Amino acid sequence: MTQMHTAFYKSEIGFLRAIGSDDGLHELEFTDLKSAPHSEVPACLQECFGQLDEYFKGSRDRFTLNLKPQGTDFQQSVWQQLLKIPFGQTTSYLNIATAIDNKKAIRAVGAANGRNRIPIIIPCHRVIGSDGSLIGFGGGIWRKEWLLKHEKVVLV
Repeated sequence: MTQMHTAFYKSEIGFLRAIGSDDGLHELEFTDLKSAPHSEVPACLQECFGQLDEYFKGSRDRFTLNLKPQGTDFQQSVWQQLLKIPFGQTTSYLNIATAIDNKKAIRAVGAANGRNRIPIIIPCHRVIGSDGSLIGFGGGIWRKEWLLKHEKVVLV
């Protein structure tokens, strides 16, 4: 059985709880913690934290981590499409549904997007409404807006 390790990453938009193993990163979730327990970062999460540091400093626009998200085949297909959204750009739920050859699955795409347990790295924040509105983000719309603005500034 794979041993899981947990650590907290402090970012500009709050603490993220990371869960990983020697296999890769399993979860990265926003928390509303004002402070987090300080502990040494397990070896299996050090690369993740280093890449997050670079992302938040504006020197990384792509993650190269071994990801182990847990989900259905449909969710996995949606998350694979999310990984194709270029840094600093957005797409719609309809575009994702079309990309997986299931144009009528817009709501299911939204649900799969909402079940992404590795935000930022699997960039669900880059999916917006067809009308350009910022909708649906488990970390809160204010974080989605922050991430999108951060990526636009880095591109300049």
